[in-house]
Amino acid sequence: MISFVIRRLAQSAGTLLGGAVITFVMLAASPGDPAERILAAQGKESVTPTAVAALRTELGLDRPLLARLWSYLRDVLTGDLGSSWSTGRPVIDELGSRLPATLRLTVAALGLAIIASLVLGLAAAWGSGRLLDHVSRLLSMVFLVVPSFLLGVVALDLVVVRSGVGVVISDGQWGTVLLPALILAVGSAASWSRVLRASLLGARSAPFLTVSRARGTTGLRRLLVHELPNSLPPFVTIIGIEVAVLLGGAPIVESIFSWPGVGRFTVQAVGARDMPVIVGFVMISIALFVAASLIVDLVNAAIDPRLRGR
Repeated sequence: MISFVIRRLAQSAGTLLGGAVITFVMLAASPGDPAERILAAQGKESVTPTAVAALRTELGLDRPLLARLWSYLRDVLTGDLGSSWSTGRPVIDELGSRLPATLRLTVAALGLAIIASLVLGLAAAWGSGRLLDHVSRLLSMVFLVVPSFLLGVVALDLVVVRSGVGVVISDGQWGTVLLPALILAVGSAASWSRVLRASLLGARSAPFLTVSRARGTTGLRRLLVHELPNSLPPFVTIIGIEVAVLLGGAPIVESIFSWPGVGRFTVQAVGARDMPVIVGFVMISIALFVAASLIVDLVNAAIDPRLRGR
């Protein structure tokens, strides 16, 4: 188990390094001069070549690419993501002040998605081929095909504006998290429930269940005690992978509900072409995805020792 943990930690570190390098290369290859964009974001009416050249020297943009890459990786490792071109404040401070609100939204959406996917997946497997299965699969399909931004706009209009339940402008606290978290969770819950259903039906053909049936064990007990535990590794894996999907969908939901989180701030940064903020959001997303994947692998290894050798 110790060697498995060390191996996965090394793989996670390599993934973070690769993500940082790819992000830097994409930033360096983006069209336009960063110095000109910074001066434009600061509201400079006339951008002279002298001012652009001075800023390029100040930012080190006149140095060779490899030297800039080394400085970038060193800064990322020390937590320095640069300064926002729009506000002039450090990116780590701008994102850090908004990260708690995004984490509240993501954690709430994750909890709702897990509960809903368990209910839909277990119901579909319990009533496989019958009405309950068809209803569960129909709900999953509807939640999958309807975009989250459309659900968010409809929910905001029907629930908040017309029914007076909730607030139009959220404050980022737990008291207003339910509706935006629900909108963020429905798509993931739909896909996770389909994975769980398939895994449960696959576990149903295991040889030990034949013995369980012969001993007179009820179907519900077989489902919860035997089939569900053996179906958890694929279910947990898809949850870990799609945590990044929840974080990636947060900007849309945060913008709809005026949620004061990292996602909404990043959408504003895209409009202002504030590249340091965008890159900072990408790096935080990569770090959270790698951390979630590592946790999922460790949980799966604890559930199923056979996975430790992979």
